[in-house]
Amino acid sequence: MTWIDQYRALARYNLWMNDRLFALVGKLDDVERKRDRGAFFRSIHGTLNHLLLADRVWMGRFTGDVERFTSRDASGKAIEINAMSQELYADFGALSRERARTDADILAWVHKIDERALSGDLSYTRGGAVHAHPLWWAVGHFFNHQTHHRGQVTTLLTQMGIDPGVTDLIAMLRDEPRAP
Repeated sequence: MTWIDQYRALARYNLWMNDRLFALVGKLDDVERKRDRGAFFRSIHGTLNHLLLADRVWMGRFTGDVERFTSRDASGKAIEINAMSQELYADFGALSRERARTDADILAWVHKIDERALSGDLSYTRGGAVHAHPLWWAVGHFFNHQTHHRGQVTTLLTQMGIDPGVTDLIAMLRDEPRAP
């Protein structure tokens, strides 16, 4: 087992959980999705928007292809990011489509990286400061961040009486066919 194997499993988990959560959240009306529930990003919709925004920021850093991970409005114009709480897509259908596209990109990317790349450094500028650290730190943070905020969404759903089911990584891994 290598770091690559773990990150590939986490990318599959990201896709698996997002598919499940978006299916549940898609059954809610817009008022319920956007209701302020006292979460850090206020609502379920706000939390899911934040996750997409953060994933795209990180993927732009990881791949160097900022253009690919720039969110765009309905006319194709780039959405300027001013805050990590910014709503990218008010429409849940658009948010769902963009989430699915980004999840596919994440999965494709983890199948391109190798151990040598992970041991290298990642440098980026945030808030005028340059940050540099091993890429594996950032990738670990990336997947942990996703899990953290999806946990908030599952809590909000549970508080509404909606059971998100088993959310454990090991549950997904148990259901996957094992390689010979």
